[in-house]
Amino acid sequence: TRFAQSQRQIGLAAGEPPTAKGYCPSVFSLMPRLIERLGCAETGSITGILTVLVENDDLTDPVADSAKSLLDGHIVLSRKLADRGHYPAVDVLASVSRLMPAVVSEEHKAAARKLKEIYATYIDAEDLINIGAFSPGSNRRIDGAVALIDRINDFFIQPTRQRTSFEETVKQLTAITQSWAELINGK
Repeated sequence: TRFAQSQRQIGLAAGEPPTAKGYCPSVFSLMPRLIERLGCAETGSITGILTVLVENDDLTDPVADSAKSLLDGHIVLSRKLADRGHYPAVDVLASVSRLMPAVVSEEHKAAARKLKEIYATYIDAEDLINIGAFSPGSNRRIDGAVALIDRINDFFIQPTRQRTSFEETVKQLTAITQSWAELINGK
């Protein structure tokens, strides 16, 4: 974000016309040049953890959009989750890893995909549930998501000093998705 803001100032001072949200075209031509320098090469590698700050949690901000298209993944932090005391405040549904499919087992991929599906089911129905407009038994998928939401949130939340191995994390993930299958199939 600061790179983009700095380049916007330089571009405007050089007479470039502002385009998307006041950013100059040079911002969007220089971002790939900067980001694509990160990675592996014959002489070594450069790892970057880049931050993109957006106003009002607007993920359609042109700088955020451009960065998402260039990076191998993105972790979206949610102010709403942080306000609830949910730490780390990672918005799992908005976050993406393009590398995960290449580095985890098929079982792990399937379980992660299923957990996101269960969580999305709950989030989509959350307002109905909170105002009492959802009646249990009317939708088995929502019933299953409601039954598992506390386990899912416990899985997503990790105290600062708690250590969990990768294997244990995958085991917990798989256990939640297996419980979902049992609930949905009426077992």
